[in-house]
Amino acid sequence: MIKRFGSVAASFIMVAICAVSAAPGARAASFTIAQVLSAPFASDLVGSPEGRSIAWVSRSQGVRNIWTAQIGGTGSSESRQLTRYTLDDGLDLGDLTFVPRHDLIAFVRGGDLEFPDKPAANPASLVDGVTREVFLISLKGGAPIAVAAGHAPVASPTGDRLLFIREGALYTASLPKPSQPQRLFQARGAVDMPRFSPDGRRIAFVSQRGDHSFIGVYTFADRSLRWLDPAFALDTEPTWSPDGREIAFIRLPPPKAEVGIGPHRAAPPWAIRIASVDGTSVREVYRGPQGQGSVFHPMASEHQLIFAGESLIFPAENDGWNHLYSVRLSGGPATLLTPGSFEIEWAAPSLDNRQVVYSSNAGDPDRRHMTALEVATGRVNAVTTGNGIEVSPVPLHGGALAYLAADARQPMHAVIRHGDRVEALLAEGIPTDFPSTHLTMPQSVTLPMRAGQTAHGQIFLPATDGKRHPAVIFMHGGPVRQMLAGWHYMDYYSNAYAMNQYLANHGYVVLSLNYRAGIGYGFDFREAEHYGSQGASEYNDLLAAAEFLRARADVEPSRIGLWGGSYGGYMTALGLARNSDLFAAGVDLHGVHDWYNWSLGVRDRAPYYAADIPSETLATAYRSSPISSIDDWRSPVLLIHGDDDHNVPFDETVRLVTALQDRGLNYSELVFPDEIHGFLRHASWLRAYQATADFLDQHLK
Repeated sequence: MIKRFGSVAASFIMVAICAVSAAPGARAASFTIAQVLSAPFASDLVGSPEGRSIAWVSRSQGVRNIWTAQIGGTGSSESRQLTRYTLDDGLDLGDLTFVPRHDLIAFVRGGDLEFPDKPAANPASLVDGVTREVFLISLKGGAPIAVAAGHAPVASPTGDRLLFIREGALYTASLPKPSQPQRLFQARGAVDMPRFSPDGRRIAFVSQRGDHSFIGVYTFADRSLRWLDPAFALDTEPTWSPDGREIAFIRLPPPKAEVGIGPHRAAPPWAIRIASVDGTSVREVYRGPQGQGSVFHPMASEHQLIFAGESLIFPAENDGWNHLYSVRLSGGPATLLTPGSFEIEWAAPSLDNRQVVYSSNAGDPDRRHMTALEVATGRVNAVTTGNGIEVSPVPLHGGALAYLAADARQPMHAVIRHGDRVEALLAEGIPTDFPSTHLTMPQSVTLPMRAGQTAHGQIFLPATDGKRHPAVIFMHGGPVRQMLAGWHYMDYYSNAYAMNQYLANHGYVVLSLNYRAGIGYGFDFREAEHYGSQGASEYNDLLAAAEFLRARADVEPSRIGLWGGSYGGYMTALGLARNSDLFAAGVDLHGVHDWYNWSLGVRDRAPYYAADIPSETLATAYRSSPISSIDDWRSPVLLIHGDDDHNVPFDETVRLVTALQDRGLNYSELVFPDEIHGFLRHASWLRAYQATADFLDQHLK
């Protein structure tokens, strides 16, 4: 039930009223939110060690299942469903990994997999509760076999052992028939990134210890534990050399006290070090420059370091864009491999290590395409082009390539490419009433420059009728995100893209705003001066978006609304608080509302940092928050939040509600007990988005 509060409360418009005849210019073939959210969404694509099989997670209306495909002798492939889950129960599914030699896949089910150290979420209020568990399932079919409570499974190269993490400790179970798991060793710190040596005789891992972390190596034969080159630093990303004698890793400087979220333009430079496993030698082979490039910005890939012959390949943004570089294993100057004004987001080596396939927005800023880099020559060859979006490359046997693909009208699905032949693996298939042919083609736009930056976005237009329409500005979260000219590769933003399509279909001009602090447009855009808690400079881009819409002949200037989630919720609240004269209403999903309150949480977690936060920094953080402009807030708002949110504390919205109540301001609320930040249940998304549509219709139409 949606509750309304405030001095100008009125009854809600029901869904039946707005579904067909909501606005002038709405398409005759209007569709529902349920229909546009009905197509399966593919994610978590992985490949087998020998490169002949792939597996992925398909989410269909809240039901998550594992699908697999195998490359046959003719090069053809066929997808098959492995698990048979049937309920929208909020049990997340992921952490897929193949088990060599046994035709098995290990996976994890239950809870919020983004925060495995938190208690497992239970948004469906299952009376027996939820346990985050590791399972095994055969590629030949059959029911999953429960191994134990835990996450992050990893199988040995010989297929005789499965490791996983439980409550920060590393456990082991024998395979193929799992034995009773045993804790592998006792040590301080929380284990992360466990990675087997090529021969399976050792395991490298990260030991997280708060303000520092170490690289550890455990040897199974003598049950010994060794720490590689410990320092006052955050060591991460242990990567084995092909011969198993050395480990490369990334060294980051220790963290500093921070308030909220803001730019990180410079820091003590990060470095790459290579240590011998026996501890006899260690060397630094790369150190970032001072200033730009001194802060490490990772790719979305599983691994950040790639051994390639006598070199290491790694991401860096020394030229202002996240590119691939190489450095000799003996050290020396780094070589830029992928010059140009674009950013690389994924990279993976071919099975023979002769190529690195990467996904970037080269030549197409609001999409992603695949490119193959030849390691020996440095030559690059385009693999995919056009109006699609291709991410998560998985090189396979015989030069085949698997990846996830989408476009403006079809959500993410698995694909296997054999040369010029592309096989789309559509898993469950597209529902017959999915409105593919009624989706608008978003157009990329560039907004007027404000405060030294030019923002970007995509505009979704309703059917042309010569009249003025209400308009809505959507703002993504992160803020290190980018909305694309098609279905997104993250489920949260795939849903948001669907909602923007729905709003356009029902008579709104929709502008999806890519504001400064997001990715895709280079270092100076992502690390823009004074954004977030350091001054909210990205608010200039919201004003530029308003200027852009108000100047359009198809927009009614007095009926512009806002909506967004997480950081987009922060931007929505900031717009309503500062400029109710421009923005007539807004929908704020789990947004940040008080950077100062956020900083108090930092002090609670690390009180020894309290003295490191200057009072002026806290004052700036407060001035950058919606809560500081609450006295100017006039426009109605719908606040949506799940109370088991691990990304943005629920009390961020509680504090805003208290401030709105104290001033008698108009707000509505929708609270999801036990839901997390990115809602786990499809039913939650449907309720949230239907409430959003109803609220915007009431106040903007």
